[in-house]
Amino acid sequence: MLTLLLLVVDQVIKILVKTNMEMHQQIVVTEWFRLLFTENNGMAFGMELTPKIFLTTFRMIAIVFGIYYIARLIREKISWGFLICLVGVLAGAIGNIIDCMFYGLIFDAPAYGVAHVVPWGEGYATFGHGRVVDMFYFPLVEWNWPTWMPWVGGEHFIFFSPIFNFADACISCGVIAILLFYRNTFAKLLSTEKSA
Repeated sequence: MLTLLLLVVDQVIKILVKTNMEMHQQIVVTEWFRLLFTENNGMAFGMELTPKIFLTTFRMIAIVFGIYYIARLIREKISWGFLICLVGVLAGAIGNIIDCMFYGLIFDAPAYGVAHVVPWGEGYATFGHGRVVDMFYFPLVEWNWPTWMPWVGGEHFIFFSPIFNFADACISCGVIAILLFYRNTFAKLLSTEKSA
């Protein structure tokens, strides 16, 4: 149920942004928080993998394994906190793969203006080649490096410049919570898997 809730929130935000904002349009919420509509081909930090279908296939396999693994942990009565973290990671992965698999089929990609829903298969890309919608931008601190500094002198620096979406946040928060609060549980599971 939590997975479904996180997926719905993720997709509602993405569809609202995609159908109401132009590419690279920015809405300033506060000085350090902005909505900035951008899209990427689905890998972290804008990296590319060609052909993209390899990335999509890998993600689908990882999601199937994740669902199986979480179901197994539920039967083993593992900690609910740990399960919630894993569900967040899984929901985030599913949310981003939905973009990759279907957004190219159902949205157009106008050079100017907002995107529109189009008849199935008449979108900007084929199955598995859609782009992931990102919108959250937190330029917390900005400055220009002093010109006398080697390599970076005179360049503009923005602390925390990634643009991400709700699914990315689910993945990041789940992984960070596991590392901070469930290291022992995770280590115990890994050692059990190795000995089995």
